[in-house]
Amino acid sequence: MRVVLFGATGMVGQGVLRECLRDERVEEVLAIGRSPAGTSHPKLREAVEEDLFALEPITGYDACFFCLGVSSVGVAPEEYERITYQLTLSVARKLPDGTTFGYVSGAGADSTERGRVRWARVKGATENALARLPLRTFAFRPGYIQPLHGSTSKTRLYRVLYRVAMPLYPVLKRLFPRAVTTTEDIGLAMLAVASAGYARPILDNADITALARRARPAGS
Repeated sequence: MRVVLFGATGMVGQGVLRECLRDERVEEVLAIGRSPAGTSHPKLREAVEEDLFALEPITGYDACFFCLGVSSVGVAPEEYERITYQLTLSVARKLPDGTTFGYVSGAGADSTERGRVRWARVKGATENALARLPLRTFAFRPGYIQPLHGSTSKTRLYRVLYRVAMPLYPVLKRLFPRAVTTTEDIGLAMLAVASAGYARPILDNADITALARRARPAGS
């Protein structure tokens, strides 16, 4: 399997990249972004692009994992929509028909596009628009994500919060098993879906953790 990855420098993307490089089914990963991923591996190729809207068609890959995103906090509504909706669709349209497209959305995404929460409407609209493209699209809706294996958020406040929450993660997982996941779980789940598909186009947090549990080697 050959994978193209967007958002490899972000917290989720770092986790997905790690799992791609560790997976024997993946022969090559092309990480496309505005800055280098900060890691090296024989299977990893990188393309640093200043303008991701100006990409050429992307061919020769079985799956695209789109982990690029921005928090709606402190971001102008127009900029949030430009990155979350317009950029995602721009990239997806550069892929050949039939390519698997894994989109990291979020718990609470509003498929009706009519709710009161703006970020949820934009995420829902993005999922809906992707579903209309001639791709094998899967939207992943994680809840709380605990970064593992060195994955870090670009936002300083979030980095602090994740460090504080790390000792509490086992408790959170026991109390809220359907609402808590990890960067590792998301990577494992995306690879599982790219390899074998899934019964539904939208995967909630419980789907993600269940797929990851089945994909994880025994004893790990």
